Amino acid sequence: MAFERACAIADVPADEALGVTIGAYDVAVAGHDGEYFAVQDLCSHAAVALSEGEVEDCTVECWLHGSRFDLRTGKPTGLPATEPVATFPLEVRGDEIYVDTTTTLNGVTPS
Repeated sequence: MAFERACAIADVPADEALGVTIGAYDVAVAGHDGEYFAVQDLCSHAAVALSEGEVEDCTVECWLHGSRFDLRTGKPTGLPATEPVATFPLEVRGDEIYVDTTTTLNGVTPS
């Protein structure tokens, strides 16, 4: 695995997402209930940044059409999206968040 620094924990507001670029991919790092998740920052339905949407109940909402994605699995939990987004391994090291974009947790190939 090739973890790269994504951001400081302090950069990720509670129940919000932060868009960062790691390697070739835009990644949304989201915090919820003290846990952190990394998903591709691209809605599978409308190709807009998920990091601009709201985080609630371990999901992130696409601000454009309202699709919701589970932060743990990348699976859509609300229409109109029907395809999952890539989820990436994430490690918290001290006060920093590291993400590996060379592999995905859910087998979805990032676009």
